[in-house]
Amino acid sequence: MRKLVVSMAFLLASIVMNAQVPKIITRVDDSGDVGSFELDCSVKFPTLAKGLRYNITRHEFKGVEKKNTYRILLVMDGFFTTVLNSKMAFSAVFVDGTITSEEETLESDGYFSGACTLLLNSPPELGLKTDLKEIILNTGKKKVVYAITPQKAREFRKNLQNIVDAK
Repeated sequence: MRKLVVSMAFLLASIVMNAQVPKIITRVDDSGDVGSFELDCSVKFPTLAKGLRYNITRHEFKGVEKKNTYRILLVMDGFFTTVLNSKMAFSAVFVDGTITSEEETLESDGYFSGACTLLLNSPPELGLKTDLKEIILNTGKKKVVYAITPQKAREFRKNLQNIVDAK
């Protein structure tokens, strides 16, 4: 009886763990020059922190002179604000202290809709070798820090590795 209970617990744990890994959608444009690989977020976006979801996309270009590009779409739940400036800065802080920053141009009406894109180097070695510590959003008037748990950082790194390895 005990063996049955233990085996059922392992089976359920493996099902839950496999359910958390999003599938990868592969697309190729009509001319065949650009392929894109992204996490399948049709059911739900993966979560980095409470109120912070993400998607990872890789664009693969044909030819020697063009590299792959990696983009992380960050979506902040319920984060709508009016800002005085037309730009907003957001940063990804890694455990080793490295910071990657981007500036987002806001909509013409001065409102931020809650979604922004962070570019990573190609290949994204930083995201594969070190864990994310926090995401910082600074609108000038308001600074929001999203702390990333070690478990969510590992899930993010695994999803990023899946996008890098996708063919």
